[in-house]
This record gives sequence, structure tokens and C-alpha cells, in this order.
Amino acid sequence: MFFEAMRRSIVGLGFAAIVTFVALTIMMVIEFEATVPEVWKNMLGSMLIGVFFGVASLIFENESWSPLKHTVIHFILSIGIWLPLALFLGWVPIGVWPILIAIGMFIVFYSLFWLGARLYFIKQEKEMNEKISQHKA
Repeated sequence: MFFEAMRRSIVGLGFAAIVTFVALTIMMVIEFEATVPEVWKNMLGSMLIGVFFGVASLIFENESWSPLKHTVIHFILSIGIWLPLALFLGWVPIGVWPILIAIGMFIVFYSLFWLGARLYFIKQEKEMNEKISQHKA
């Protein structure tokens, strides 16, 4: 389990590196200036989020839990980690409306990712069942 968590952490860091590179590329193209401490702070935040989501995917490995329980626990942990970090790093301004809008956007993006994963696994299940029925025939 430890080695799997480490492997997923590294995958999360890889995704964080890609996101950071895209953000820095956009900043370069639009000629946005930022100080090294600002870039460092935001890159650290991206890395922490990447590691969290990499390791948090282990929640879905618990076969004794229902898919609903997996999703609810993952969602609560995700927003519980992301929101304080986003507020601390200044990704979300402190104020009632900005926080409510950020939570709403988080829910929308989380739902889109969840729906995409759900559709992918339904497709996988259908393909596997077709292969099994072909072997039985």
C-alpha cells in the first residue's frame, strides 16, 4: 500500500508539473510578470493538490465500500483540502461570494470528472462483458 501511495504521489506530481507548465506558458504568452516567490508558492500549491489527488484515488480501491461511499468520502476530502489551500494561496479571494462561487465551480468540475470516469467504466464493463460472452459462445 505504501509503495502504491508513493507511485500515485509521483503521478500526481507529474500532473501538477503539466498544469504548472501550461500556466507558466500562458503567463509567458500574455507577458504576465510574476515574482519568483509568487511562482514558487503557486507551484507548491499545485504540487500539494497533485499529490493529494494521486493518493486520494486509493479511496476507490476499498472494495467493501459502495461507489456512493467512495465518491462522498473522496468529494468531502477533496473540497476539504482544496478550499483551505486555495484560500491560503489566494486562488480564491476571501469573501462569501467568491467562496460560494469557487465551491460551485468545484462541484461542477468534480461532477464533470466523475461523469467522465463513470461513462468510461461503464464502457469498460460493456466491453469486458462482450469479450466474456464471445468466449462462452
